[in-house]
Amino acid sequence: MLRLAIVGRPNVGKSTLFNRLAGRRLAIVDDRPGVTRDRRFGVGRLGDLDLELIDTAGFEDVNDASLEARMRRQTELAVEQAEVVLFVFDAREGVTPLDELFAEVLRRSGKPVIVVANKSEGRAGDTGALEAYALGFGESIPISAEHGEGLSDLYAAVVAAAPEPEVAEDDEESDPRGERPARIAVVGRPNAGKSTLINRLIGEARLLTGPEAGITRDAVSVDWTWQDRAVRLVDTAGLRRKARVEEGLERLSVQDSLRAITFAEVVLLVMDASHPFETQDLTLADLVEREGRALVFVLAKWDLVEDPGPTLKACQEQAERMLPQLRGAPMVALSAETGAGLDRLMPAVFKAHTDWSTKLKTRDLNDWLRLAMERHPPPAINGRRIKPKYMAQTKARPPTFVLFASRADKMPESYRRYLINSLRQSFDLPGTPIRVTVKSGANPYADDPSAGVRASGTKRRSAPRATPRS
Repeated sequence: MLRLAIVGRPNVGKSTLFNRLAGRRLAIVDDRPGVTRDRRFGVGRLGDLDLELIDTAGFEDVNDASLEARMRRQTELAVEQAEVVLFVFDAREGVTPLDELFAEVLRRSGKPVIVVANKSEGRAGDTGALEAYALGFGESIPISAEHGEGLSDLYAAVVAAAPEPEVAEDDEESDPRGERPARIAVVGRPNAGKSTLINRLIGEARLLTGPEAGITRDAVSVDWTWQDRAVRLVDTAGLRRKARVEEGLERLSVQDSLRAITFAEVVLLVMDASHPFETQDLTLADLVEREGRALVFVLAKWDLVEDPGPTLKACQEQAERMLPQLRGAPMVALSAETGAGLDRLMPAVFKAHTDWSTKLKTRDLNDWLRLAMERHPPPAINGRRIKPKYMAQTKARPPTFVLFASRADKMPESYRRYLINSLRQSFDLPGTPIRVTVKSGANPYADDPSAGVRASGTKRRSAPRATPRS
């Protein structure tokens, strides 16, 4: 169990995050600062991580015999006891001098620190989240503890910062190369063949299958190794339209499936090849894109299709037409019953995973921006042209960018979509969810053009070779 301390100055939402991770209201939450005074312990869960949580009092810059000073010492003890520290600040207020002072204290502790930009719902906290680079702990994780937003990104950051667990040499769940398993959620409508597909992949009847719809009720994790790569497959309950979900048990199963999507890295959307892309399939695909997960379409039961070539082409055209926000997402036709086409699935999964983890060089990104603007200049609003100035990648998984431009609030959504489609095509990121935020104001990367875009273990792409096409 990972010991996680939640720290920060008063009234930034530490106890709200504590309650969110604990799954119930353990700490009192109020708008007044200083409600929490002692350390509070609890047990929680984030994705598949079991957590021992420590809630703390707001950090104050005092060292006397006052109550505030004693509260500060309680916070410092929590940092000493923790394996990972969540440093929470208010994204709407931005980084304050007290945040900077506390950052110095945390640096001296030597503990892994994750900066959490709380209250980031909407766009009000975007600027504050970028200010977090000044704290010296890298990029922040934008979340809303009150609304449960951003927890998948927080999960990925905690997994990356957590110390490696000690495992036996013969532990079957460990990756031979020491890497953490790739998390792959298998979702779809009832009786689409999800459990059968997982059983075929791992080579054993691990999951219960049958002709009846709705056999799987819980999200079941299965650890597996593919070509020396550790994989965690998550089988989920079939998802029907909301209006058809009646029983309380089915509602719980649906929530479990949606949670699996939130904490996945790649999602396999399994569809019956005889009637793919029905309304529920489209809803699921759109949800995966909005959650920022990589997506692979799987056309199952392909052995029952009479005209494979024309059918596959028709499915690809249907996906392009009905899901333009996922243009180019990989599509694999297979039969879990016979094993036909199965050899194409995992290469497509890891290609999607690599694209989803991509970091682009800032210089190449701005070379691309210049080419994109030359081919299709930004529009003029009320006689004044919008002028993009600089672009940088703020994070991967999914690739997220900030574009600094004059009159940023006037940029049409159509031009932002053009930039996203051009990014996908120019840097070979088909179907990858991409986030582009347009901002006005000074360029925070001017002193160090590569700041905020370095990352270890992620693939860097070369500059585009040709002028981007829309």
